[in-house]
Amino acid sequence: MGHSKANVKNTIMPNESPNNIVLNKSYTFALSIVELYKDLTDVKKEYVLSKQLLRSGTSIGANIAEAQAAISKKDFIAKLSISAQESRETQYWLRLLVDSHFVDKDEQRISEMFKEVDGLIRLLTSIIKSAQKNKGNV
Repeated sequence: MGHSKANVKNTIMPNESPNNIVLNKSYTFALSIVELYKDLTDVKKEYVLSKQLLRSGTSIGANIAEAQAAISKKDFIAKLSISAQESRETQYWLRLLVDSHFVDKDEQRISEMFKEVDGLIRLLTSIIKSAQKNKGNV
């Protein structure tokens, strides 16, 4: 496919702390999703599944960004829980695109995307569990 992932590798979200790992990983992942969406629509002429992937894949980081300004611990946990759900939905759309032969699971950037979204799920789950455990302390 025509677009390169090189320009989105190790991207830090503008105006954010480089130490916010989950926010920066989700931002970089969203850029990868946008690039895949462009390829799917431009090259493969696939518009339905790719739009679903675009929505869920970019929503992950948007909800993490919203969580940074949460008004309470409960709000913080809710926003991150939505991000975790969107991550799982993104996995679903990626699997569907592979199984319907729009993308090749062995293509490096696709296998990387699966690893990245899996990492986001694990990271979000860990943050959510930690926040729930410490809920009474804030």
